Amino acid sequence: MNKLISVFLLATLAVQGQDSEKSKVYFNKGLQQFALGKSKEAIASFDMAINFDSSNYDAWIKRGFCKGRTGDFEGEMSDYTRVIEVDPKHKWAYISRGSAYNRISKFDAAINDLNTAITIDPSDPEAYNNRGFARKGLGDKEGACSDWNKSKKLGNDEAKIILKNNLCK
Repeated sequence: MNKLISVFLLATLAVQGQDSEKSKVYFNKGLQQFALGKSKEAIASFDMAINFDSSNYDAWIKRGFCKGRTGDFEGEMSDYTRVIEVDPKHKWAYISRGSAYNRISKFDAAINDLNTAITIDPSDPEAYNNRGFARKGLGDKEGACSDWNKSKKLGNDEAKIILKNNLCK
């Protein structure tokens, strides 16, 4: 009996390992399609990656980004939210969802997510940069400029361009 259980467990682990490898293959295929601007094809590949390994959070994030590119903002938000539900410390899920909220002018929600991302990693320049856009959207120029200056100090090139173009003068 114990031998049968051991064989079953080993077989299960082998299949799970294969599924994880298949997930990586589809994820990489999705990245290639994404780089070529083929968002719909990339979504299909990320779907397969997630089907083989639902804990492949990078596939969820990239799929969400591709959904946003195709105008499926609800689907985009859903993917980021799914990652946050299972991994509440995943800063990129908060940064990505905050950026998505910015695109649909939900600036308060964007700020909430970006504040969470900054709490998780106070040295992430992208979170400050995106929060700058949210603050600008709310009419808080001083707060936006403060965030863009912080983002610039942390090495964000977009913030450097924003500040160079005198958006804070």
